[in-house]
Amino acid sequence: MSAAPSEHRTRRALVVRGGWEGHAPVQATDLFRPFLVEQGFEVRVEDSPAVYADAESMAELDVIVQCMTMSTIERDEFDGLRAAVEAGTGLAGWHGGIADSYRNTSDYLHLIGGQFACHPPKPAEQRIGGDPSDNFLHYTVNIRADQRDHPIVAGLADFELTTEQYWVLADDYIDVLATTTLEARPWDPWHRPVTSPAVWTRDWGRGRIFVATPGHSLDVLQDPNVRTIIERGILWASR
Repeated sequence: MSAAPSEHRTRRALVVRGGWEGHAPVQATDLFRPFLVEQGFEVRVEDSPAVYADAESMAELDVIVQCMTMSTIERDEFDGLRAAVEAGTGLAGWHGGIADSYRNTSDYLHLIGGQFACHPPKPAEQRIGGDPSDNFLHYTVNIRADQRDHPIVAGLADFELTTEQYWVLADDYIDVLATTTLEARPWDPWHRPVTSPAVWTRDWGRGRIFVATPGHSLDVLQDPNVRTIIERGILWASR
């Protein structure tokens, strides 16, 4: 369990954004910066994971909001990130900005607990040809019945989205709050439906990690259910 912050200390959030521009990391994180300020955080923004190697800066943080799809991370940067989380700094993010980061570092996958594998496309005859919407499916995010009282999803019902549907490879040390099920369509090489975590948390050392897989584009992040889950997830993860 993360330590409670001092009543007299300003809470500090670090936003780390960059990587693949298709996820609009600047605009996406800017959606949540006013919320962080409203919640009393002093917000620092960095455009690379280099800051993770700065132990002094990392020690001051209450939460890290990361939106860094793919890209790479150096060994000292990852070690600094992991050390901060183990010491009580929260780590939160959505979609590829946290679940498809730093493919060059398997230890990062171990820290997060789940990794993007694919987002199955539409039927071939419905694809436009290279347009992002070729990968947009209509699907349901199912809140787990045994987690409906969790503060991140409390009061929320199952909801529908039309966007990328993530197939996630995960371990059983994550606490899954919501799932999504990919159907086995006649042309797919898999033969039965596959259920993947859509929202999960993970306790790591004294820190907390929060991941939501929806969030490919700004309209998805502005969906009331998605935005509520992410805002609550950031606060839940925070020291």
